[in-house]
Amino acid sequence: MVEPVQQGGRGPMPHGHVTLVQVARRAGVSAQSVSNALNNPDRVAAETRKRILAAVEELGYEPNLSARALRNRSSSLIAFKMRPARPDKASMLMDDFLYVLNASAVEAGYHLILCHAEDGPAGEIKAYRDLLKKTSIDAFVLAETHRNDDRVAALRSWGVPFASFGRSWDGDEDVSWVDVDGRAGTRAATAHVAAQGHTRIGHIGWLAESELGQDRREGWLDACRERELDTDLQAAVADSLENGRQAAHRMLDAARPATALVCASDTLALGVFRALHERGLRPGVDVAITGYDDSPTAALVSPGLTTLRQPIDEVARQLIQAVDHLMAGDPRTPQHLLLEPELIVRDSSLPGRRDPR
Repeated sequence: MVEPVQQGGRGPMPHGHVTLVQVARRAGVSAQSVSNALNNPDRVAAETRKRILAAVEELGYEPNLSARALRNRSSSLIAFKMRPARPDKASMLMDDFLYVLNASAVEAGYHLILCHAEDGPAGEIKAYRDLLKKTSIDAFVLAETHRNDDRVAALRSWGVPFASFGRSWDGDEDVSWVDVDGRAGTRAATAHVAAQGHTRIGHIGWLAESELGQDRREGWLDACRERELDTDLQAAVADSLENGRQAAHRMLDAARPATALVCASDTLALGVFRALHERGLRPGVDVAITGYDDSPTAALVSPGLTTLRQPIDEVARQLIQAVDHLMAGDPRTPQHLLLEPELIVRDSSLPGRRDPR
């Protein structure tokens, strides 16, 4: 690239100091034509735009994004609340999601800003309000949606665009969301273990107030009812290894014990692993186990944990696209997209080879 030369021939000018006017002079056009070529290319003849872009490249011109943001009343900032990691959970789903959400935002010309909030909806809303007072935020991405979500009402009242990772459980058609079909996922997991010959299939899920947990439970119920299997073996617990362990012991102590356990998370499934170890039983060979989220641990334990992998890359890309459409006033919004998870089969759900007795 040729270094730009300052007027008067006083040597090269640093790229960051090149102005739009200098690009216009080099290309032999007006400053407005340069602006149009960069921002509204349809307004400039093809040959003229080609000449302008050559001058941009030659001089190393970089648009002043801050000035553009002021003119457009846009900051190109999208906010997302980051939650702390929990040592008793196996899944790193939200950490992975944050990474791909940021990458998708950058690719689309935005920047992600993280928001810290106290626990609970009230603390999150306060954090959003404080952030909006101090920083120019274009939009928010929400996660972990639930019924009667006060965050939705707050952002609407402030006139701030938002999209959510998680559907509107109230059936609000005006909310843009992208979600993963947990019901389809656990239905597939249950069908898989049934295909291995299991008829006593239990479900270890989340507490009743979790809409996501209820959705995953419905998939297990669907698959059992389709096969006319009993659905008496079920537990609703908080998501932890210890709760998964205790629930597994209860189902294995039943008069007609479970021979397969479909879990709402990898964390609960790993608790089942622990329970089987305490009983001298083997995952897959003696009791089939499936999890949900395909955490890093799922592939590392022995035997490997059969689980459901969420299409997080696609979720993030679609959420940024939804936010972009909302800010542009695109008539295609609001967006509602339900994606299916992928069943990753490993040895924890397969019969394997029994040791000779």
